[in-house]
Amino acid sequence: MESLYKTFSSISTAFLRNFIPFLAWIPELRDKKVLKADIIAGTTVALVLVPQSLAYANLAGLPASYGLYASFLPVAIAALFGSSRQLATGPVAVVSLLTASALAPLAVSGSEEYFAYAMLLALMVGLFQLALGFLRLGIMVAFLSHPVVLGFTNAAAIVIATSQLGKIFGVSVNPSEYHFVTVWETLELTLTNFHAPTFLMAVVAVLAMVLVKRYLPKAPFIMIAVTLTVLISWGFDYAARGGAIVGEIPEGLPGFSIPVLDIKAMAEMLIIAIAIGLIGFLETISVSKAIAARTRQRLNPDQELIGQGLSNITSSFFSGYAVAGSFSRSAVNDTAGAVTGFSSIVTAFIVGLTLLFLTPLLYHLPQATLAAVIMMAVFGLLQIKPIIHSWRVLKHDGWVAIITFVMTLAYAPHFEISIIIGILLALGLHVYRTMHPHISLISRTASGDFQDAGTQILELCPKIVLLRFEGPLFFANTSYFETRVLECASAMPELRCIIVDAVATSEIDATGEHTLRELTRRMVDSDIQVLFARVPTPIMETFKRTGFASDEWEGLFFNTIESALDYTWDDLKSPQGSCSIDGCHPVNFHGCLLRRKPRKHVPLLRSLYGDFINKDKPSTS
Repeated sequence: MESLYKTFSSISTAFLRNFIPFLAWIPELRDKKVLKADIIAGTTVALVLVPQSLAYANLAGLPASYGLYASFLPVAIAALFGSSRQLATGPVAVVSLLTASALAPLAVSGSEEYFAYAMLLALMVGLFQLALGFLRLGIMVAFLSHPVVLGFTNAAAIVIATSQLGKIFGVSVNPSEYHFVTVWETLELTLTNFHAPTFLMAVVAVLAMVLVKRYLPKAPFIMIAVTLTVLISWGFDYAARGGAIVGEIPEGLPGFSIPVLDIKAMAEMLIIAIAIGLIGFLETISVSKAIAARTRQRLNPDQELIGQGLSNITSSFFSGYAVAGSFSRSAVNDTAGAVTGFSSIVTAFIVGLTLLFLTPLLYHLPQATLAAVIMMAVFGLLQIKPIIHSWRVLKHDGWVAIITFVMTLAYAPHFEISIIIGILLALGLHVYRTMHPHISLISRTASGDFQDAGTQILELCPKIVLLRFEGPLFFANTSYFETRVLECASAMPELRCIIVDAVATSEIDATGEHTLRELTRRMVDSDIQVLFARVPTPIMETFKRTGFASDEWEGLFFNTIESALDYTWDDLKSPQGSCSIDGCHPVNFHGCLLRRKPRKHVPLLRSLYGDFINKDKPSTS
């Protein structure tokens, strides 16, 4: 009975730790070194988070207090129920920008309706992420391919930075339907209404952050810049000189309230809510994986979704807006020595103290400083090299990134359009690639290895073709495969045998099996034999189940290319079947089929096989 109790207890503990992750690290806080490290790390992150949260709330079109509210309880909830110990959750630039784009068509910035919709949007994001986590559908984030995210984040960084130009130059224009029009009008107004004190304050803030970061890298450079500009603003009566300041921030912790469910508004915000949920989670899981790779901690993406979902729901109940894991603050948390999620609890506690006692100190904080903080933060989002790298890996991915980038800039602030275009383009190009997989003609080099004849410039035998199909053979590409085989047969009047090297064929469906069977019959009727070499075991088992590898057809399948060639040569030994090129026999097969040829033979190869050789291969002319 005692052993049964111990077994049940261990199973219960494992279950609870899996679904309530903080139970795993709370006992570690008994170690004073761990507790001290977490307190230092949490305090360090708070010094970055407080000014950033004010700036990001501004970016979202919300009062500064909403940034602090989103940095209070949501930070703690994400740490308690997420699987990453060093992840720092809270307001982030891209999510703030998406929030503003979702709310702008529904209400005027600064109105009560705007605030209500912000909380409603956070609730929608949270419920979406929570549902994905409970249903173990974290894989849905794969729909946002890396090139789409690259294109969007780079363009978003430019949009975010340019959206702050008015606050940097001290001018204000009414937002236009498209962001580039707003930027143009801002620059035009700057020429006539430039406000020097505002610009100088922004310059002071930027210089302070750059110099402190360079010469005192461990110091809280954002907090130092904020403190310096607050003192300058207060000492020189910056507000009286026409400078915009944060002003009064309500003291006290946020109250509990359930967002009003406006079905019409929810329908209009649905796409953006899904985009925020996926992009926010993608940012979260990316930084979590990077940290987990170093700390070797176990990371559960679905549990992280649950943590982020609960965090956003909490934010909506306590006057906050949508949040996500932050790259910069998570890096600060990790570098500062955080060991457990308790560091984020400390961060939330300090934000709570700020709300209770320190908000009067932020009264004179210049809006230009917050704009400078935002612009400094988004510089890290600009990543041109990864786009170039994507282009080098696959041009399709490069085009996806570039088109998403251009569409984001063109349609901003209607970001849902560019995101949908990017996703559809990425999926469409993927479908196109699967419908047109690489099919290569194989020959043997002088050393005896089998290689792609197109890239290695090898001669091909006019009577025997070795063909390799790379990828799954399924309903979407069987027509392409059949067409290429028939083109090959029509281009080679002397063709007697096609050997399909199936080693790179990953899977096959009913349409693919039917196509192979019927194509084999048609080739036999045309006096061309079709053989199969190195068929993967799962596909071979499928052939056996369907009867394609039965007694009638079993002689068509071979374990190696060599054995298929030997079988072919038995058929070619007759006078009618013998090869017309000297030296062609089983032992010395490269006499006609596999000898390396100089470049001058390539035009003959192309004229014989037309465009059958994959067009993506490098030119050999």
